[in-house]
Amino acid sequence: MGQRSNPELLPGTLDLLILRTLAAGPMHGYGIAFRLKQVSEDVLQVGESSLYPALQRLLLNGWVKAEWGASENNRRARFYRLTAAGRKQLEVEREQFSRMIGAIHKVLEMT
Repeated sequence: MGQRSNPELLPGTLDLLILRTLAAGPMHGYGIAFRLKQVSEDVLQVGESSLYPALQRLLLNGWVKAEWGASENNRRARFYRLTAAGRKQLEVEREQFSRMIGAIHKVLEMT
């Protein structure tokens, strides 16, 4: 039997997932990646090469803020938190994502 690889995220989906994860409270990058992996039951495994550019993009857009602090194991880590603009963007992106998934579902179910 063939080995299953992890599915690729749709473009823009990672931003939505990060915003949603940060809606629960501030986290450092590793915590975000771990939470996505945990909640998705190991389906979503986001590497540093995708995560940190996405976080930088969210910072530049003003949707998250970052500050340095100590992680659970007392290491210096950059903690990200959602801004008010980020909360608004999360709702916009959730709505757009739902419309896209609905449209894809319609195509998959067409007769």
